Amino acid sequence: MTSILIKNAQSVGADDTLICQDILIIDDMITAVATNIKETVDRVIDANGALVTPGLVDVHVHFREPGFAYKETVATGSKAAARGGFTTVLAMPNLDPVPDNLENFQMIKANNDANSLVHLKQYAAISTALTTEEVSDIDALAKAGAVAFTNDGKGVQTAATMLMAMKAAAKVKRPLVAHVEDNSLINGGVMNLGEKSKELQLPGMDPLGESSQLARDLVLAKASGVHYHVAHLSTKSSVELVRLAKLQGVNVTAEVSPHHLLLDETYITADNAYFKMNPPLRTPADRTAVIAGLLDGTIDMVATDHAPHSTAEKEGSFIGAAFGITGIETSFQLLYTHLVKPGIATLTQLLDWMVVKPQQAFGLHGAQAVVAGQPADLALFDIRHAHKITADEFASKGVNTPFIGATIYGQTILTMVDGQIVYEA
Repeated sequence: MTSILIKNAQSVGADDTLICQDILIIDDMITAVATNIKETVDRVIDANGALVTPGLVDVHVHFREPGFAYKETVATGSKAAARGGFTTVLAMPNLDPVPDNLENFQMIKANNDANSLVHLKQYAAISTALTTEEVSDIDALAKAGAVAFTNDGKGVQTAATMLMAMKAAAKVKRPLVAHVEDNSLINGGVMNLGEKSKELQLPGMDPLGESSQLARDLVLAKASGVHYHVAHLSTKSSVELVRLAKLQGVNVTAEVSPHHLLLDETYITADNAYFKMNPPLRTPADRTAVIAGLLDGTIDMVATDHAPHSTAEKEGSFIGAAFGITGIETSFQLLYTHLVKPGIATLTQLLDWMVVKPQQAFGLHGAQAVVAGQPADLALFDIRHAHKITADEFASKGVNTPFIGATIYGQTILTMVDGQIVYEA
């Protein structure tokens, strides 16, 4: 039996007030939360007034293994997750080999289980190789432990394929997660189509590529009864479509990434590929709409879309560079700094978006509050002192983020999974 006592932590109480409490952890469970706990334990940790929260949950990460270990591995990705305060993550299937059959899925899952510091759930592919019209054996993959199904990185181009996959996912009661992108409207674009793409003389991706395929999918989702989840929603039109679909009783949830909440295309002042991502940064009006959608519940949760790349893949122009930015080590910190500190959102709301809603939507069983009887998956954050993000501090192999140099509050001090410390500053 191992025991840890965390002293002088601040937890979020009613009305978003902070309450100073001690937390007693025995083995993998929180056994007591109270003021001034006196107990003989193996280790005492003085939190010095740091914020304690349930471990964060990220339903959208790219850990790149197998196939692209030069970008990230399960070991480095999960270490980065722990450093960000995350204790549960869901890994995308754009790997080599793709988890589109039982053999590939089982091999990938075994590697995840052997090498992850955090709870790591694996997506399986909607269709073979993420690009064909042949729907994967969704029943067999669900039985093998697939948390949900997605072709992330690729939109499903054919309505018949999508409908067939939705019906199969509904049957096994797993979410179907869509990267919504109609290839016929992308036209080799590398950023959002609009004034900024014209100014920089870069090919633009029509935002209709997102909203038009989303509209199709919402109609199919209503017909099939599937739990349909929209990945990295980014446009005002998409927010409006999801809002309307929810009013019509469609079983739809949606996520937004921190970069679409905090940045828009006006931040791109030069041809700098660190700002290249898919979906691309949109207009200020789109950014205002996704913030409003998150605040009013149209968008259910925040997911990082952590997408590490090698330095060589992000150097130079938008043209030729890889899409994507890292985010799992900075997302809570950036959102606390830019949404909670200025009073746009409350800490309770932020934890709802980063802990509670992801668990509810994906049927995950983890701590939703720091209370006795919950699993000891938790994180401590320093919300009082400023910290400057530097390129040399990341646990991830990827440093491809435009937020390097930003000043944030909420640096992770400690992360615990099943009562074991997996990160300590």
